[in-house]
Amino acid sequence: MDKSEIRVPLDVPPAMRESYRDSYTRLTYGTGRLMLMAGDQKVEHLNGDFFGPGIAPEDADPEHFFRIASQARIGAFATQLGLIARYGMDYPQVPYLVKLNSKTNLVETEQQDPVSREWQTMEQLARFRVASGLKILGVGYTLYPGSAREAEMFTEAARLIFEAHQQGLVTVIWAYPRGRAVAEERDPHLIAGVAGVGACLGTDFIKVNYPEVKDGTAEASAEALKEAVLAAGRTGLICAGGKETSAEEFLTRLHQQIHVSGTAGNATGRNIHQRPLEEAVRFCNAISAITLDDASVSNAMKIYQGNTAVDQER
Repeated sequence: MDKSEIRVPLDVPPAMRESYRDSYTRLTYGTGRLMLMAGDQKVEHLNGDFFGPGIAPEDADPEHFFRIASQARIGAFATQLGLIARYGMDYPQVPYLVKLNSKTNLVETEQQDPVSREWQTMEQLARFRVASGLKILGVGYTLYPGSAREAEMFTEAARLIFEAHQQGLVTVIWAYPRGRAVAEERDPHLIAGVAGVGACLGTDFIKVNYPEVKDGTAEASAEALKEAVLAAGRTGLICAGGKETSAEEFLTRLHQQIHVSGTAGNATGRNIHQRPLEEAVRFCNAISAITLDDASVSNAMKIYQGNTAVDQER
C-alpha cells in the first residue's frame, strides 16, 4: 500500500496528515494490516499471566516484554505509559502504542458492571512524546459495551480518538461486550454490533474477541466473523489472541481470520510473552509472516521452528 492510498480520516487536520500516514505505514508495514503485540495484561490480568506452571520464568520480569519487542517484527508494542517511561530509554527502537486505560479483573461482573477510565490525557501524552523522543505511533482504549456505564467510556473514547487524530496518531479500541445485560459475550451478532460501534467512534482499528458458534467448528467461527468485518466498514477489525494455545493451532486460526473472515490483523499477548525470549521472538515473526506477508501456516510454522528454508508458495 502506497502512502497516497491511505484513507486519512477527516478529523486529522491537514498539517498532521503526513504524520498520520507515517504512523499508519509504520504500524502496518504498508500492508494495511496490524500485528500488535499486546502488553497491557500486567494490569488487566494481574500476575496470573506472568508467573506459574507453563510460563517461562523470565516472564515474571516486565522487561521481558521490551526484549521481545526490540528483537521481533511487530507493528507496535501496546502497553501502559508507566512501563514505557521506565524501560523506553533502553529500547528507543521499539514502536509503541500507549494504552490509555486499564482495569484489573478483581471485581467480577456479578458484583458490578465493568468500567475503565483514562489514566492520562492526550495533552499529557503529547508532552511525553516530545520529552521522550520515542516512536509513539498510536493510542489504545478499552470499552465495555453493555455495561451500565458504557456512556462514560463511549464519551471518553470518542474524545481520545478525535484528539489522537488531531496529533496524527493511529487509534485502536479494545471492545468487549460485558455486563449484567450481556448474556453471551462471544455471540457473533453481538460482536458485529460492537464492531459497528467502533466504526461510529471513528477508530482506525477495533480489537474484539473471536466469536464462538455454539456446536460449531473453527471454520464456522471464521465464517461468522465476516459479519463483524462488514459491520466495521473502514475500521480495521482485529482479533484478540486469547488464551494460550499451541503454536500451530494459533497460526491456523489467525490464517482463517485473515483469509476467510477478512480481518485486518491481530493483537496477541500471552501467547507471545509466556514463552522464553528466543521462542517468543520466533513466534512473533511467524505471526507477522501470516499477517503482513500472506504466508501459509506451514511456512509460518517453519519460521517459528527456526527453519530459514521457507517455501516460496504462500
